[in-house]
Amino acid sequence: MIIPYNGKTPSVHESVFVAPGAYIVGDVTIGKDSTVWFNAVLRADDGPIIIGERCSIQDNSTIHMFESCVIEDDCTIGHNAILHGCKIGRKTIVGMGSTILDNVEVGEECIIGANTLLAGGIKIPPRSLVLGSPGKVVRELTEKDLQMLQMSSAHYVQKGKEFKDILE
Repeated sequence: MIIPYNGKTPSVHESVFVAPGAYIVGDVTIGKDSTVWFNAVLRADDGPIIIGERCSIQDNSTIHMFESCVIEDDCTIGHNAILHGCKIGRKTIVGMGSTILDNVEVGEECIIGANTLLAGGIKIPPRSLVLGSPGKVVRELTEKDLQMLQMSSAHYVQKGKEFKDILE
């Protein structure tokens, strides 16, 4: 469901798949070929949320903002993740159940493992594997990891097209 708030209407590219039960509220911009899955909530009532192209916001994820929340191109945000006022660099996977809080910046091509907590304005360098609560960089990503990041984005673009066809 797309809901205007305080004079701001979400801008969702026509190619985006928005699943039934998802809520997109206020000053939200979603780029081409992205997907917003069942029961996800993107609520931009105090500042903008910007989702790049080919991003997947998976089931039950919540995205809110402090000043803003930016998710760059080709990112996968796993089921039940919470993102609040952070920036996620392109080609990054945020694992299921992870929480990323205000002023955290995650570099490009990172994997944030399931149930990881990032807080306190931490900055994660590009190509990092981050695990734990609180999250810590455990190693640099391998070439195999980087290939998986690209496949994740492409997989959800295709799934989104399939679901869009089924539900239209």
